[in-house]
Amino acid sequence: MNDFQLKLENYAGLAVKVGVNVQPGQTLVVNTTLEGAELVRLIVKKAYEAGAYNVIVNWNDDVINRTKYELAPDKVFMEYPHWRAQETIELAENGAAYLSVISSSPDLLKGIDPERIANAQKASGTALQKWRQYMQSDKVSWSIVAVPSQAWADKVFPDVAEENRIHKLWDAIFKATRADVENPIEAWKNHDGTLHEKVDYLNGKRYQKLHYTAPGTDLTIELPQAHLWVGAGSTNEKGHEFMANMPTEEVFTVPFKTGVNGTVASTKPLSYGGNIIDNFSVTFKEGRIIEVKAEQGEEILKKLVETDEGSHYLGEVALVPFNSPISQSNVLFFNTLFDENASNHLAIGSSYAFCIEGGKQMSQEELAENGLNHSLTHVDFMIGSDKMNIDGIKPDGTTEAVFRNGDWAF
Repeated sequence: MNDFQLKLENYAGLAVKVGVNVQPGQTLVVNTTLEGAELVRLIVKKAYEAGAYNVIVNWNDDVINRTKYELAPDKVFMEYPHWRAQETIELAENGAAYLSVISSSPDLLKGIDPERIANAQKASGTALQKWRQYMQSDKVSWSIVAVPSQAWADKVFPDVAEENRIHKLWDAIFKATRADVENPIEAWKNHDGTLHEKVDYLNGKRYQKLHYTAPGTDLTIELPQAHLWVGAGSTNEKGHEFMANMPTEEVFTVPFKTGVNGTVASTKPLSYGGNIIDNFSVTFKEGRIIEVKAEQGEEILKKLVETDEGSHYLGEVALVPFNSPISQSNVLFFNTLFDENASNHLAIGSSYAFCIEGGKQMSQEELAENGLNHSLTHVDFMIGSDKMNIDGIKPDGTTEAVFRNGDWAF
């Protein structure tokens, strides 16, 4: 077995055993683009070896998706197949796990009418709302991994010889996901433990607010009284652990919906809806987004914020040190799965129910009463840099350093 094949085997094993952590008798649903075929074949094999009952693979093709956005009638983007939504929800209710294998170009839908993209996002968000609630309350196991496509590799490594770009991106992915080490599963267990040390510290502090300062940023975020910091591994309702994102370097919690004030500036491009949004700022008053500006993709960003009422508010607050491995690789992936793990970030839209005490058992109404936001969407954007400072503000008004110059201050 050559070096690449060994790393690919490691990667597939991580996706199955650490990512979704397939259990005997469980169904695994894999959503993938055609570029993921080689990895997905290994994932299917390893899932059955782990005792999977059934592995369902849903294939997508970027060329076909682009053609649809170019040529299909407007009305089709306002619909989502009822049968597809029902299948997804029923499988979840029967305990299925979900794995996404992503590879799409960050510029896949560049030049497409933003209205079409917004309508498609809203239609799928509405149809799959119940399934998203299952995900955000840890009722089901789910994970996301990535494989290179030529178009994505061209975006990330334009200065590398074209024939070497995909190989270069594979190397970056293997490194970011620890698939290149001798015992990757053990490495992930150790990494999970390291992140939980930060989680335990922050949960012990019970900060009432966080105050962010950096070039272009002066933002205060209130936290719910019963907020919980979490990081790396999650546990589904049956008690099985899973790793929702691979890679992951973050610890995160939820903001109090109406307690966000000030302006925050982006520090990395955001790939959303097949387009790049770059050099943007977001201004909040009493939690609500009141202004957005962007040098690139401003119309796309405005459409994102206008998805529904909840998309005018934040749903996640995540801390990632500037010295994280992905940040130090100096690779800009133009992909949120990776770039959010190189930078402090926030998320527009829905909150995770498990980020508040007892939240997994709460109804949507109870979550709202505790200050959590609900939306059809959840989109992370990157705000961290080596110039960012963050202070934790206690209920008595005293402040403590949480981040200094982009890194942990404790």
